[in-house]
Amino acid sequence: MRSKTLCFNGTLFRKNLSRYWPLWGLASFGGALFPLAMLVNLLHSGFDFWTPLETTQAYYNVLSYGVPVISIVYAVLCAMAVWNYLYNTRSVGLMHTLPIRREGLFVTNVISGLVMMAIPYAVTGVLIVLVSFLYGGFEPVGVLVTILGVAGESIFFFGLATFCALIVGNVFMLPALYGLLNFLAVLTDFTVNLLAQGFCFGLNSSYSGTVEWLSPVVYLMQQVQPNSIYQEKLVQNSVYGPYSTDVLTEVHLENGWLIAVYAAVGVVLMVLAWLMYRRRRSESAGDVVAVGWMKPVFRYGCAAFSAILGGRLLYALFWESFQNGLYFTVLPMILCMIVGGAVGYYAASMLLAKTLRVFRSTWKGMLAVALGCIALCAAMKFDVFGVVRRVPAADSVKQVNLYTADSNYYLTPGQDDELIEKVRALHQAIINDKDYALTAASAASEACTDREVLYAYTTVRFTYTLNSGLKVERQYDLYLTRDRMAQDGTYDNLLDRLINSPEMRQKRIRWQDAGFQMDSAWITTRTGDTDLNSREVETILSAVARDAENGNWGVYDWFDSRDDADHYDMTVHIHYQMANHRYDSIDISVREGMAETIQALKELGLITDEDLVLNRDAYPWQYSNNGWEEYDQFYNEFGMPPEEYYNRYGSYPAGWFGTETEIDPAVDDSHSPSMSAGAASA
Repeated sequence: MRSKTLCFNGTLFRKNLSRYWPLWGLASFGGALFPLAMLVNLLHSGFDFWTPLETTQAYYNVLSYGVPVISIVYAVLCAMAVWNYLYNTRSVGLMHTLPIRREGLFVTNVISGLVMMAIPYAVTGVLIVLVSFLYGGFEPVGVLVTILGVAGESIFFFGLATFCALIVGNVFMLPALYGLLNFLAVLTDFTVNLLAQGFCFGLNSSYSGTVEWLSPVVYLMQQVQPNSIYQEKLVQNSVYGPYSTDVLTEVHLENGWLIAVYAAVGVVLMVLAWLMYRRRRSESAGDVVAVGWMKPVFRYGCAAFSAILGGRLLYALFWESFQNGLYFTVLPMILCMIVGGAVGYYAASMLLAKTLRVFRSTWKGMLAVALGCIALCAAMKFDVFGVVRRVPAADSVKQVNLYTADSNYYLTPGQDDELIEKVRALHQAIINDKDYALTAASAASEACTDREVLYAYTTVRFTYTLNSGLKVERQYDLYLTRDRMAQDGTYDNLLDRLINSPEMRQKRIRWQDAGFQMDSAWITTRTGDTDLNSREVETILSAVARDAENGNWGVYDWFDSRDDADHYDMTVHIHYQMANHRYDSIDISVREGMAETIQALKELGLITDEDLVLNRDAYPWQYSNNGWEEYDQFYNEFGMPPEEYYNRYGSYPAGWFGTETEIDPAVDDSHSPSMSAGAASA
């Protein structure tokens, strides 16, 4: 009879499941608590039924935000269970002398681990489906998509854990390496940006997300999300009258195909793990790193991270308080990085050699670490990579976001090409004036004696979303002067002309922009808050747009934007939902002279003439000399705040906050006419 070589051993499979039953048993018990809790809540609430779409939405939320977190932890526990014999010399010797080839050991252990991963999910899923049948929320498509998603993520995370298990030779190194690989891209991105911020003008983001896809948990939770579509519906109620509510109409899983890609990567990692297992020496049990080619990666990787993180810490402790300006002094930073790199390099060398006597044999590698620190600092100081000089080309961007003047402005190619070119010109002007922005402007501000008149300080942030999906973000803290704002070509002049142009004033209120969907809105007046529906918001924004065209709203004064004496005590708040689950909001303060907006608010019944009280009349102490002292005197004499007295009686007593109180000139908060060239042209 011909002998057969099997790649699966049933006895070992059953032994794995029976030996580690507390692992998958406790996980199953924990998972079963959730559907049982759902059932108890349904019984308590009298079976307040969910719709199938709401159930699917709940499935997708768990798949997007819960399964990655659970799987990343549970997968490494299963891998530690089935591969633990590799880390003990006696155990690995025993397993490799059994009449089972390495192919059989590998396949059996992989299947054992995947089954242990599947059991808790299967128990939890079956119970949830049964509960959903009870309250009429069962939806087969959502269940199928969720099952496929859970299976795909389980394959990937267990495949990655198995790959790590074959690299290391120590059971404690397995979770360490596994966790590092899951977050390596995020950690690298953070450390590189942390260093670059101290060298590169305008770079202040601590995370760019350039290679986020190499950090599976972070990327999956960011990209794979439920997309729920609601429609506003009018409900007739005999008691409270008609009211509007949002009804869920569609639910989709955005970027669900990414799970299939990661599952394929998990299969590839298991194949690589098998190739390493074929060549793995049994004598490597107990080593920190069991694969030869990974040892220099481990040594120099530890040195690199230690140089950047440790060097930054040493610089903050010993030199940052002595530096001049906002950016690093190069020589001290190099020395701190070399010290930090040496700590990481020799610590890794000692772990690999299992001895403290490594200094004599590893000095050449330490020299390479020192030269690397010098080269990296020099490259960033002299902008070898072009980070400081980079202004993305217009044809390479998918969206441009400019933040300044207390507002976001979103520009789209094909619709706002002229404005995008002006934004790029402004960005280039700031880069060209780098030396002035860092030195001359700061010195000029110290020499100023009248800050409100001569100069201002503002923040400008550029965010370019590229066609590739990556982002280029720069932020500059700039000084503005009246003299430079009148000079063509300076960043002061370009910024003012751009923001105070009629087109950007309309952009500020998101007028007729299809990229914004109203999420919520309300108006705040002296008497309280009132919610606004979409029709009312449309009417109000239309009126504000007409006021902007007439020059009564939206012109930003850079040099005195804090005084709101000519505003009424009313503000319209609007929150928007944008693509990719982003949100934005605007606050429109109603000021004297906004005739169109005031008329629209009156016609909607939101305000009356009694609400048209200027801040200078309602809160005069805020705009007078020694006003707060008079505020305290009023409170002591009348036993109530002045604003409460005004709301109750409609005026202040004779002699209080009257003509003898000097009122400062009123200026609109971000909407009053500017004395700059841009405001004059607007």
